[in-house]
Amino acid sequence: MPDTLFDWDQIEPYTVIPGFHGRFIHSSTMTFVLWKIDAGAILPLHSHPHEQVAHPFEGEFEATIDGVTTILKAGMVAVVPPHAPHCGRALTDCRIMDAFYPRREDYMAQKGPTLLQMAMKA
Repeated sequence: MPDTLFDWDQIEPYTVIPGFHGRFIHSSTMTFVLWKIDAGAILPLHSHPHEQVAHPFEGEFEATIDGVTTILKAGMVAVVPPHAPHCGRALTDCRIMDAFYPRREDYMAQKGPTLLQMAMKA
């Protein structure tokens, strides 16, 4: 397949933090993650310099972005501005796609600590 076409099913999932299993695609300027999130999984409070757009496909995810809490459901889109503190938890099993700009260098190697892994230790 050319570098401009991707099949999510052909991308090996990677567990970034407990309960967050992602499949990653990196373009020249953006990162896309298709997450399978286990019910009860916690997204620790963190921030990053990337703009993030989250689009839930399935499930319910309680998200707090810059102090405002809402329940994200299929059909909604949440925009997380650069440097905005955010956290959350999966109320049910979820499937969410995140798009990040610029691309997430910490997700590219899938080796060293990611921002989320560092937030889990804080």
